[in-house]
Amino acid sequence: MPGPLHRFLQEDHRRLEDLLRCSAEPEAVDLKAYELFRAGLLRHIAMEEKVLLPEARRLRHGESLPVAKQLRADHAALASLLVPTPTHEIVAAIREVLAEHNPLEEGPAGLYAVCEQLARTEVDALIARLQATPEVRLARHCDGPRVHEHIESLLQARTGVGRR
Repeated sequence: MPGPLHRFLQEDHRRLEDLLRCSAEPEAVDLKAYELFRAGLLRHIAMEEKVLLPEARRLRHGESLPVAKQLRADHAALASLLVPTPTHEIVAAIREVLAEHNPLEEGPAGLYAVCEQLARTEVDALIARLQATPEVRLARHCDGPRVHEHIESLLQARTGVGRR
């Protein structure tokens, strides 16, 4: 049974999935729902990159978790997908990455379970630090051709990191 850290982060995944589902209307992307998703996903990534992964490394005496490299590559690809104006293709690509990414975090031996085990008596303090992660200030969308080239390179890079 998942502990409080696992439940906290998994519930945030479900909240983000609901926002992403709401944003993808058949005719057009609902920008209001998408922007809530975008802000939430960037904050969630910040929680993991700035708090959770460094804390795991600290608790492992300076050794990163084996899955950290893959998670960081996925986070970079996801963040890049949030740069251009959303389209159905962008939303589909985000869903595809998340479908492979979330099990690495939520699985029985995933990031959340491992961090919960490592933190033991420090779990409540770790959750408090995650909750204190500030909202991410959103930049305007950018749609230049280099943006899409960058997205493609990050999507390709994440497939070569190790789990595929």
